[in-house]
Amino acid sequence: MAPGFARSISFPLSPSRSSKPRMASAYHARSVSLPCRSHPILAHLHTHIRAVRAWAQDPTSVASGLAHVDALHAALGDLLDLPEAQAALSGASSCDRLLEAFLRLADAHGSFQETVVELKQDVAEALASIRRRDGVRLASALRSQRKAGKELARLAAAARDGASRPSRLRFCGGSAAEVEVTGLLAESAAATASGSAALFNIVAAMSASASAAACSCKRSAALMCLIKKVSEEEEETMALMERLEELEECINELESGSEKVFRSLVQTRVALLNIHTHIF
Repeated sequence: MAPGFARSISFPLSPSRSSKPRMASAYHARSVSLPCRSHPILAHLHTHIRAVRAWAQDPTSVASGLAHVDALHAALGDLLDLPEAQAALSGASSCDRLLEAFLRLADAHGSFQETVVELKQDVAEALASIRRRDGVRLASALRSQRKAGKELARLAAAARDGASRPSRLRFCGGSAAEVEVTGLLAESAAATASGSAALFNIVAAMSASASAAACSCKRSAALMCLIKKVSEEEEETMALMERLEELEECINELESGSEKVFRSLVQTRVALLNIHTHIF
């Protein structure tokens, strides 16, 4: 995994990218001047930027957060399909920094997927160990889980740092269309970083909760409660199982959505790179 992002579903609210040629042709005749807030594609993108930011401020399920981010990048794909947007970006000096921002985001989600796979294995091992009353295996699985949880917390912190940089991606000069489109790309990158930080943090917090439940067992080996059937220790074991099962359910919920968001981020960067290098 790249430290600090060094490289950096089908959901109902997510427009299909297969519809983009139709949308682009429908709006092309109406978009003589791109920098207009009333342009349907711009309004659509602003709506999804606001939705991602709102979710990041008050995150609910991981599935809804992933759906909002995926929808944002579908809308961004519609914008990048517009000939006017391509013309505005083709000579923009800001493209290199925007490309780097989206590369960092794609790298972050790639690292997140790798960590979640490891975490899923650790949780499954921990649950199996509890059922078999194997304290040694459980202790080992929980150590590995804590390591994955720390990596998730690191990813969340790095994403929060990326979300705090939108001003560095805003540019003056150039045509009005260039300023408009680069500004929207910067806002999209910052909103995605905010949503990603919230998402990573949810999973990290759930992992930490499971670790705390393990540490609450009163014997220093934490899992002597698996050997002695004392009622209080049994309750602690059940609490640990509940936390692990909640974490397992969360991981199952986000797996397919996380893959879609990663692909959307890659597609966004490829579209921007193609525009920047005049390869259409």
